Amino acid sequence: MINRDEALRRDAADTLAPLRDQFALPEGVIYLDGNSLGPLPRATPDRLAAVIRGEWGKDLIGSWNSAGWIDLPADVGDQIAPLVGAGAGELIAADSTSVNLFKVLAAALRIVAEDEPGRVEIVSERDNFPTDLYIVQGLSDLLGGRYTLRLVDSADEIPAALGANTALLLLTHVNYRSGAMHDMATLSAAAHEAGALTIWDLAHSAGAVPVALNDDGADFAIGCGYKYLNGGPGAPAFLWVAPRHVGRFRQPLSGWMGHARPFDFVPDYEPGEGVSRYLCGTPAILAMSALECGVETLLAAEPYGGMAALRAKSQALTDFFIECVEARCAGKGLQLVTPRDPARRGSQVSFAFDDAWPLCQALIARGVIGDFRAPDILRFGFAPLYIRFVDVWDAAEVLGTVLDTGEWLEARFVERNAVT
Repeated sequence: MINRDEALRRDAADTLAPLRDQFALPEGVIYLDGNSLGPLPRATPDRLAAVIRGEWGKDLIGSWNSAGWIDLPADVGDQIAPLVGAGAGELIAADSTSVNLFKVLAAALRIVAEDEPGRVEIVSERDNFPTDLYIVQGLSDLLGGRYTLRLVDSADEIPAALGANTALLLLTHVNYRSGAMHDMATLSAAAHEAGALTIWDLAHSAGAVPVALNDDGADFAIGCGYKYLNGGPGAPAFLWVAPRHVGRFRQPLSGWMGHARPFDFVPDYEPGEGVSRYLCGTPAILAMSALECGVETLLAAEPYGGMAALRAKSQALTDFFIECVEARCAGKGLQLVTPRDPARRGSQVSFAFDDAWPLCQALIARGVIGDFRAPDILRFGFAPLYIRFVDVWDAAEVLGTVLDTGEWLEARFVERNAVT
């Protein structure tokens, strides 16, 4: 029987519970939006203060060498790499997810154009995160409209959409709306069998679910630093290229940090070795330092079982939330859109509701922070580093209370904010 005592019992038995102390979580708030912005690690303010007052304030420009600023993209990339199944030296932290997608998309298309120039379709999902689709459209326009974006309406349609015209398969590993997770190995193999390459967006995967880029045969990947990696708002993203592809072409944003010898200051571009050629401009040192703190919160889970243990807790949390919500809120109009099979979902649960926006705002007013995605999705993220089973129980109870009272119908919850 599910009740609050059962939630407390599960928390008492949770071997990952000490990891919650890494975060500065506000009192009276149940934060279920780490799939949009991770909370503040306790170590980050002191780390940034040290960078600002010591490395920048006292050592000034010398910190590029003495504090290793110049190496931060590679160093932080090496910290992220084991979280996503990449090897040392294969991944860099840089720029934004959108900019990194532009880089790898252009490089992947050049590989395909050299090998099989007749392939002109990029297959993706209609429900993919819009920026990924927009970047494809923009690059295609830049290339004279040569490439066509072919969108499927469900994951089941992907294999049949792959064929002789397919250049790339571009997918987000965990869908940002529904939380549904693709089988990376199976779909990568299907793309390769059709003669295409793959690009995987790990924005809702890295730090939330185990990822095995090399083992699963991926070709390119990008990801976000400010969600489950807890790097702070606008944190640098990351980029990975399979070793078999990394030296084939230089990416189009050939800025000086991607040069083989950036401080020779020569007029002609020569791409750097390995994934370093995917760098562009000067790294944002304060943001990169904050991201390093965020990634360290994930690495702290290694003694407790690492990503496998986090994944097991994530599945238990999401299972428990679905169970609690469906018991407490039955008949209230909520429709589960996340896969019920825990193996097929990421670390979030989404419900459809006709008035999801005002309902989300009413929950936030009561201290349960999830978020809304148009047109009718209510999302809840379950980062196992800091979410407890009692948080799950209490959140479901608040959701039930708000639905029972109808307070979400109040006028104060109707107006949309600029950021939803």
